[in-house]
Amino acid sequence: MQARAVNPLVALVDVADLPTAHGPFRAHAFRARSGVEHLALVAPGQSDLPLVRMHSECLTGDALGSLRCDCGPQLQESLRRLATSPGGVLLYLRGQEGRGIGLANKMRAYALQDRGLDTVEANQALGLPEDGRDYAEAAAMLGALGARRIRLLTNNPDKVAALQGHGVEVAGVEPLVMPANPFNAGYLATKARKFGHRL
Repeated sequence: MQARAVNPLVALVDVADLPTAHGPFRAHAFRARSGVEHLALVAPGQSDLPLVRMHSECLTGDALGSLRCDCGPQLQESLRRLATSPGGVLLYLRGQEGRGIGLANKMRAYALQDRGLDTVEANQALGLPEDGRDYAEAAAMLGALGARRIRLLTNNPDKVAALQGHGVEVAGVEPLVMPANPFNAGYLATKARKFGHRL
């Protein structure tokens, strides 16, 4: 998959090999017009219908192993599956911590969740959006990679609708369900009940 260098929303900065525990990828560094830097990892091989995972940055889950969410396990399972899928793409979308509210606000929301609110109620209590993420830059990255028709690895119907709204054809959806644990069972139930996640 050869990336195009220029896009109205994102610019390709450079490409380098990124060997991982799951297999080799080509890492495409993008800088968005907003100033946020994103990464696209592309598995070897070619596909007319690549498997794609849009993964929102989650420092607590991805790097620190938090059990309050399923983000870390989803990231690792995505990399495992994409590494064996020709031309598979992981979009690692930065600036989307806590469904777009930021790291410090996520900690504020966690404190309210510790007092009994769910994730949506906590964000509302803080005057923050339930989900403030935007996927225009993700769609632009896929366009730069030449991936206009994809299979999406997600449980979130909003991601499907968002990509299609930005001109990416989602020809198939594959689930990415992780087992619950005692710390994230309520979080997962809220995603299913209030966001329509297919869990």
